[in-house]
Amino acid sequence: MIPVLDWSRFSGGTDMDGFVADLGQAARGPGFFLLKGHGVAAPLIADVFAQADSFFSLPEADKAPLSILNNPHNRGWAQMGSESLDETSGQVDQKEAFNIGLDLSPDDPRVLAGEPFRGVNLWPDLPGFKETLLQYFDAVQNLGVSLHKAIARDLGLAEDHFAPSFSAPMSTLRMLSYPAMQDAGIGAGAHTDYGSVTLLMTDGEPGLQVKPRGGDWVDVPHVDGAYVVNIGDCLMRWSNDIYVSTPHRVLAPKKARKSIAFFLDPNPDAVVSALPGTGEPKYPAVTGADYLRSRLDATYTPKAL
Repeated sequence: MIPVLDWSRFSGGTDMDGFVADLGQAARGPGFFLLKGHGVAAPLIADVFAQADSFFSLPEADKAPLSILNNPHNRGWAQMGSESLDETSGQVDQKEAFNIGLDLSPDDPRVLAGEPFRGVNLWPDLPGFKETLLQYFDAVQNLGVSLHKAIARDLGLAEDHFAPSFSAPMSTLRMLSYPAMQDAGIGAGAHTDYGSVTLLMTDGEPGLQVKPRGGDWVDVPHVDGAYVVNIGDCLMRWSNDIYVSTPHRVLAPKKARKSIAFFLDPNPDAVVSALPGTGEPKYPAVTGADYLRSRLDATYTPKAL
């Protein structure tokens, strides 16, 4: 049900049309696929998971000054129980997270101007943490932006159609930690992702499930070293509902679980409107920043404010 695609077919030029066709089928169907052959180095991925272990092992007193609740740019630490991704059930997520975005200096003109989602990253005092995360951020962002070349071709557009909208995207790298829970519960409530595409690397511990339209919850298979890629709401809207953003959730794991998610949103001022050739627009045009803000505002539980 969830296909495995090999990015090297496209990036290496050996079967670009075949890859585009397979991607298009996945984007219109389950809205999820696994991506191998992506070129992100395995040692770098392992280093990010090691840094996640170091960060989440810190005392809460060391993490509290980095709270995402004090940052308007979606950066920093989200404490356990501070998010409710399932906006209808009221379930509180049993996870903690840490976010970074585009790394900007305090004197960057975009920061000084107060542009949306253009803030400085918050960093813990851990050796190698910043350097490792920024190296990984760049690698996965390059992969996500390149993936839009295949997306454009599938939608009948020029390969570089999306390039101007992703010149300085609102990317978010999010480390996630789910504690072991013996009782039935939820790690992350049912939701769809907000952005264009998500690239998720897991540690192999089960729990991630998707709910295809008209179907029941199914487990996402694990392929060692492969990214779980899914279409987000922004790209579904952009494609005028040709692509599908599929609900997913994380069940409370029996063993502690960590994952590294990369959410690729367009530039803050990119206008998201129905792409050429997709028919009568089903949604009004909106900027990337306004759309992301509308979704994030519904995520954090009042008790955490």
